Amino acid sequence: MKPAAFDYMRPRDVGEALKALRGANGEAKPIAGGQSLGPMLNLRLARPKLLVDVSRIDSLKEIKDEGDAWRIGACVTHAQLEDKALPGCELLAHVARRVAYRAVRNRGTVGGSLAHADPAADWPLVLAALDAVVRVAGPAGSREVRADAFMTAAFTTVLADDEIVESVRVPKPGAGARWGYYKFCRKTGEFPEAAAALLLDPERRTARLFAGALDRPPQPLDGVARAVAQEGTASADMIAAALARLAPGLGPAARKLRVTAVQRAILQS
Repeated sequence: MKPAAFDYMRPRDVGEALKALRGANGEAKPIAGGQSLGPMLNLRLARPKLLVDVSRIDSLKEIKDEGDAWRIGACVTHAQLEDKALPGCELLAHVARRVAYRAVRNRGTVGGSLAHADPAADWPLVLAALDAVVRVAGPAGSREVRADAFMTAAFTTVLADDEIVESVRVPKPGAGARWGYYKFCRKTGEFPEAAAALLLDPERRTARLFAGALDRPPQPLDGVARAVAQEGTASADMIAAALARLAPGLGPAARKLRVTAVQRAILQS
């Protein structure tokens, strides 16, 4: 199939992009790499009257070292993070090289992944575990939203029709921090059936563990994270009970798969 007809514009800066989105009255979509929106257009699951191409806006392509954190522009591609590990945030490179296929990573963007909000995507899960903060630009200015609150449901976020993701601020873990990330895929490059991400940062007194690839946003397993921080491990029964509370619709096989993903993320750390 081919997309329904639409108009196209390439703004020079964020202000121009926001003006175009605001003027379209909810019938415009921003596009950068197009790795998620492109197929939706072709299948006519999305039918915007206007595409606003933000991929050439320089301020959205920057990676900045802010001392205690890295600020990653919304249009930074997966491949950029894969090819150059950011000191203190090496997990980002580890995750990036496991996103889909290299052709997708060359064009797909971090901001696009967050805005698309696929529950099985890598970045919503990992950035929630890393306690990242998403900066959103809109007509009233910029606002910040914690990554673990940015996605509100499957394919749904806090973004208004006239807002875009501007950047993501990822705190640098302390010197003794450990992390783990594991996902089950039917074949390399496909979306996972189960996934989990863990951060243990004694210096910041932080233990964050999230389960992903559910029918909802990534879910925090706080009790399990505390147990791992204190005892170095958590039982399968504890993980299964936590998942049963957070995702009660999981069948026995699906729950076991996710328990195993969590266990392997813990082992990686």
